[in-house]
Amino acid sequence: MKSFEYHMTTDILFGMGQEAALPDRLKSYGKKILLTYGGGSIKRNGLYDKLRVLLSDFEIFELGGIEPKPRVETVNRGAALYKREGIDMILAVGGGSTVDCSKAIAAATYWEGDAWDMVVHMDRITRALPIAVVLTLAATGSETDAAAVISNPNTHEKLLFFSPCVLPGVAVLNPENTYTVSPFQTASGSADIMSHVIENYFDREQAFVPDAINEGLLRAVIRYAPIALEKPSDYEARAQLMWAASMALNGLGSTGKNFAWSCHYIEHELSAMYDITHGAGLAVLTPKWMRFILSEYTVDKFCDYAVNVWGCERSEDKFTLANRGIDATEAFFKRIGLPSTLSAFGIDDVHFSMMAEKACRIGRLQDAYVPLSEDDVVKILYMSL
Repeated sequence: MKSFEYHMTTDILFGMGQEAALPDRLKSYGKKILLTYGGGSIKRNGLYDKLRVLLSDFEIFELGGIEPKPRVETVNRGAALYKREGIDMILAVGGGSTVDCSKAIAAATYWEGDAWDMVVHMDRITRALPIAVVLTLAATGSETDAAAVISNPNTHEKLLFFSPCVLPGVAVLNPENTYTVSPFQTASGSADIMSHVIENYFDREQAFVPDAINEGLLRAVIRYAPIALEKPSDYEARAQLMWAASMALNGLGSTGKNFAWSCHYIEHELSAMYDITHGAGLAVLTPKWMRFILSEYTVDKFCDYAVNVWGCERSEDKFTLANRGIDATEAFFKRIGLPSTLSAFGIDDVHFSMMAEKACRIGRLQDAYVPLSEDDVVKILYMSL
């Protein structure tokens, strides 16, 4: 287990009605709020009106219509609004896309020039506006981490940027705000949670404590995602998924480990090129990646995964046991209604070589749990067709 520094300062307000605490928590930031949100679901479900009443003592400016894969043009619009109005803070109301876009806006307000240069040169970020979050989707974990993913449709790029400056200061996690999430988005969010945990779990470092946490998080999603799909207003199921999403990517599950991921960087290239939902793409790729990397080197880890996550019985044939865990993963994604092939999205092999090159270069896949070459990534993509 490697040495590490763990520092997480987000003030998390979890449970029913926690939005009521926002006025008191936000007053130290100032009076002018930039309210950011996506396609308008918060207006349909009443959350928008609730927040406007709660925050009536603040001056509120709005930036709605944030895309499911937030674009750099939207980041630039938000930064321009700050410079024009003198915004004091950002309140992101939505899922990971809204939160990610808001993080980029928060940093871009102090950046001279186009926000894409900031994403590319994230090491130069030194300041950001304060950010608060009211979460409406259990998926990305962006409410309690310091990273964001921004897309540039002009270059078909989708890049991760990281800065401690954009860690949200306050996060309201009320599971009731996820009751109206569609079945497909609930399933895709659950796959995203699982993928975050799996990327942390499969690592060269032996780290028993974080891996025990990771195994528990995976079991939680496996147990509660089907319940949330069957009963969308089941508070306990929505609560467990919401907390699992935050725990999956707040850094706790990667403590003492290498944080060298594979599937996410491959999927980023898919969703940068095609209009697919991130979690659904991960549900296709993850089992294929597992099968590709299964070897004498990795089989013991896959056996632990099969036993401790899926409840498979130990057997003398390690590879049979390992494949049972992979089969269970693939079957679960199908069970919750997610596609299992890229062809289901209408994706063919035309761009595989280009996507593989970018995934390896941007994701430094030569340093992954199992190092991957461009040819390896192309093979995984073909397995996914």
